Amino acid sequence: MFNKQSNFCVAITAFLLGVFLLVVFPTAEAQALDLEQKVIRVKLKNGLTVLMLERHISPTVSLYIRHRVGAVDETDGQTGAAHLLEHMMFKGTKTIGTKDFAAEKKILDKVDKTGRALDKEKQKGKKANQTKIKEFTVRLKILQEEHKKYVIPNEIDRLYTENGGLDMNASTGQDVTTYQVSLPANKIELWARIEADRMMNPVFREFYTERDVVLEERRQRIEADPSGKLYEQFLATAFQSHPYRRPVIGWQEDIARLDIAAMNKYFQKYKSPQTTVIAVVGSINPEKTLKLIEKYFGDIPPVQAERTLIAPEPPQTELRRVNVEFDANPLMIIGFHKPTAPAFDDYVLDVLENILTKGRSSRLYNLLINEMQVAQSISTANGTPGTLYPNLFAFFARPRQPYTNEKIEAIIWQEIEKLKSAPVTDVELAKAKNRMKMDFISGFDSNSEMASILSYYEVLLGDFNYFSRYLSTIDKITPADIQNAVKKYFTRENMTIATLTRKKK
Repeated sequence: MFNKQSNFCVAITAFLLGVFLLVVFPTAEAQALDLEQKVIRVKLKNGLTVLMLERHISPTVSLYIRHRVGAVDETDGQTGAAHLLEHMMFKGTKTIGTKDFAAEKKILDKVDKTGRALDKEKQKGKKANQTKIKEFTVRLKILQEEHKKYVIPNEIDRLYTENGGLDMNASTGQDVTTYQVSLPANKIELWARIEADRMMNPVFREFYTERDVVLEERRQRIEADPSGKLYEQFLATAFQSHPYRRPVIGWQEDIARLDIAAMNKYFQKYKSPQTTVIAVVGSINPEKTLKLIEKYFGDIPPVQAERTLIAPEPPQTELRRVNVEFDANPLMIIGFHKPTAPAFDDYVLDVLENILTKGRSSRLYNLLINEMQVAQSISTANGTPGTLYPNLFAFFARPRQPYTNEKIEAIIWQEIEKLKSAPVTDVELAKAKNRMKMDFISGFDSNSEMASILSYYEVLLGDFNYFSRYLSTIDKITPADIQNAVKKYFTRENMTIATLTRKKK
């Protein structure tokens, strides 16, 4: 009797989900296609791509600038250059952040010369002349104090804030660097003036002070943080040659050696209009907006610097393990190499991510946390650590005391084997797709989210329309597709396991 009732409930649940999806999915797909048709895409003569979407839901506009340049484009020995450059881009330009740039420039040149001399002496290690180091250090501090009288700190932030700016932020990833802000719709020209000037005439003032800030950031986020330390070692083990193995923030030794010359060299890649996408979403007049963008960004000269040629990561042929000792409770990460978007299997693994760990009733969450109570947390991420190149499907787990990493690993592998031997149920698949569709639709309500989505897919895939095709592709995925992907990628020889264990006293 119990089994009959259970089967009946499962059948009813599947039926109701199916009916619900028939109602919701066409609406979601129609919304996506409607938005796609409304997006205006223009490529300026210098190669810069502009995406505009007119939406009069509020008298505001969200603006994203994305550069298809990130940590993967750094050269060996200069890791962290992309992240440090992002910091430096907030220091202003020849006209923003200075009281007298002609006078300031003379002091900046002296600061640079002294800072490089100090770095050069320190890099000698045990052979360094400590007297010279002290002299250079004192001289640098004196010059930095003298420089302060020419600086207007945080002027870019002030200009945006005083003009109603919200959500001002920037981020550096493996593949992309992003600058974003939301403003009243009548402040687009202010944004264009600031960002075009920043893209053409940045001044790397307060460089050595900011470099120290980044070194401290690394200490806090990596050296003193068990999760950060483990993740860094996980990537360095999973990738043997590809730059995805390097931390975005950079290796400590490399950050300490970065100088203004390295910033200028990296900036030549960064400022290329051919690898830049601007997205403008909100209460705009597209024709007037485009004229403003052309006025301020159209004169940025094309840069001939070619994108760094990166050899593909060699196929993994054996299980890799790395352990990090730290005075903290155990953690673990498991990863499998896989293709990236727009490969069909990338969509398939997006769905699997939802089935496994999205929601309290998802497979692994329910098993590890609710039923067995052996884990404090469990999550998965498809597309670690970047999107431009083949990447990883990763599991992140925190055992619950007294259970161990080994216990969690065994359970996860057991569930992987189940996925290979038996397809996911129709109910599980329908629920995952429904959740993905709801998450997808929720992004349509926000100008900022739309600007983010459009610019992201345009800059990485060269096609913002990826978002409008996403749902229709997801809907085609079958239990057999998921089973085949798990069999293909989730193998012992393609697996990397990183564990953090408490340091023995």
